[in-house]
Amino acid sequence: MLESGDLNSEMSEKLTEVLQKLLDLSNDRPNETYKGSVSLKLNLAVKNGMVEINAEIPPPKLPKLPRKTTVYWVVEGGRLSTEHPQQHDMFGGPREIDHMRS
Repeated sequence: MLESGDLNSEMSEKLTEVLQKLLDLSNDRPNETYKGSVSLKLNLAVKNGMVEINAEIPPPKLPKLPRKTTVYWVVEGGRLSTEHPQQHDMFGGPREIDHMRS
């Protein structure tokens, strides 16, 4: 009944969005557990027997999204290389990372 049913629709929509995002994360990494939350805050004010209800749906909380790991080797002078420094190739040793490449 709150907000003529609009609150129910918005809360259901937020819940569905959060569940879908958690499912997507779970599908990507099935051995991990992902948690989120959806909240509803009701502010109440009473005067002369009449109550005024103001609802608020705070932004949903989702887990911090995992980032991919990248491995490099530290070579002479503290530079980074994509090749293991003890595995020389036919081009003369480790290649330095091209910082101009995106």
